[in-house]
Amino acid sequence: MIDSDGFRPNVGIIITNGSGQVLWAQRAGQTSWQFPQGGIDGDESPREALYRELYEEVGLREEDVDIIGETRGWLRYRLPHRLIRHGQKPLCIGQKQKWFLLRLTAPESAIDLNAYGKPEFDSWRWVSYWYPLRMVVNFKREVYRRAMDELLPLLHRSLSKD
Repeated sequence: MIDSDGFRPNVGIIITNGSGQVLWAQRAGQTSWQFPQGGIDGDESPREALYRELYEEVGLREEDVDIIGETRGWLRYRLPHRLIRHGQKPLCIGQKQKWFLLRLTAPESAIDLNAYGKPEFDSWRWVSYWYPLRMVVNFKREVYRRAMDELLPLLHRSLSKD
């Protein structure tokens, strides 16, 4: 499902541990790393897509996490020209994302990159909150910054309750 402006709806997922670190995952068969993310199917709400993608990408279920917060609106990024499939109709020029900040409540052992079909990630690790901003591919950097800036106060509030 691509909107009239050429953006595909998507959810971005930032998973934190009790120390405020975030889960950073390496794309299968690649050297690039990113937060879990995935498309929203036509009949899904962003929250439904969140839980489906959470399981498909890292093997976690709804009961394994708490939602700390989500971005107020859609955050957009454009794909580099070389990644746009120009023969595809409708043409997708980028993603519009609703970002969710989650806290892992299950043991780390619940993270299973092989839980569903062909794995999207080879490995994962905990990193400091801002580390991904420096390391993500350039065309996603601004949407990461905007999502992380908006969600950081919610993370601080959740950590201060512990």
